[in-house]
Amino acid sequence: MKKWLRRSLFLACVLLLVAITTMACGDDEEKEGGTTPQAGAAVPELEDGTLQVLSDIAYAPIEFYEAGTNEAKGLDVDLAKALGEKLGVKVEFINTGFDGIIAALQGEDGDVIMSAMTITPDREAEIDFVPYVNVGTGTLVPSGNPEGIAALEDLCGLTVAVQEGTIQQDMLDDLNADACADNQIEVVTFDQNPLAVEELRVGGADAVLADFPVALNDANESDGELEVVGDQFPTLMPYGIGLRQESAELKSALEDALQALMDDGDYDAILEEWGLESAALE
Repeated sequence: MKKWLRRSLFLACVLLLVAITTMACGDDEEKEGGTTPQAGAAVPELEDGTLQVLSDIAYAPIEFYEAGTNEAKGLDVDLAKALGEKLGVKVEFINTGFDGIIAALQGEDGDVIMSAMTITPDREAEIDFVPYVNVGTGTLVPSGNPEGIAALEDLCGLTVAVQEGTIQQDMLDDLNADACADNQIEVVTFDQNPLAVEELRVGGADAVLADFPVALNDANESDGELEVVGDQFPTLMPYGIGLRQESAELKSALEDALQALMDDGDYDAILEEWGLESAALE
């Protein structure tokens, strides 16, 4: 056999062996990591393998610490962990006061916000959002509803406790500027919702405004002392995962991960676990 032919056959064998080895390695990598971690690795915030979530963990059943432990529980916690699994990263919750949580995100104290944050135009001017559930507001009062509260306007002249920085505080401020201008609501603010509820319990307030699932949870756990009156209002508004406006890659990855949870039924299962099926996005 001529030397040039032997050399050609040898080179062809070498190239074939390299191709087979490369394909085998590629299959192993796909089996071990799949495509999701590779997608996550393309997102700057996820390069360290962790999604850091800023959250005010005192808002049951959305996020809260289980009694006597440092373990975070709730709808947001379960959804964040499920999203992390889709992205191939771990999830770390960072307890952060709600009133300063957007500033903490912008200061890069975490990657995202998941903290029962309602999407509003003012917030959208500061950060981006990925909507994930729809929720309204509830009115929590002493059992028997001694002040006869049936509508927002019935709060005029009363004392209402509320968590600082929430849309409920904005609602009360709007009422005082409009319907209650001649009979002002005394608005008492607290750093955390449980403190507002305690103010109601001890008689320092006539009502508490909070997100409907939270108000209902507080009523259910009050041993009959408290109740929620009326329907949730206004029309349902979406909670959003908050992101820095420059986090376009992370936003896209989270949107895809959320859609995957919806497609495989995990999203509905998590909402059902917390009795929040009615809050599902349509």
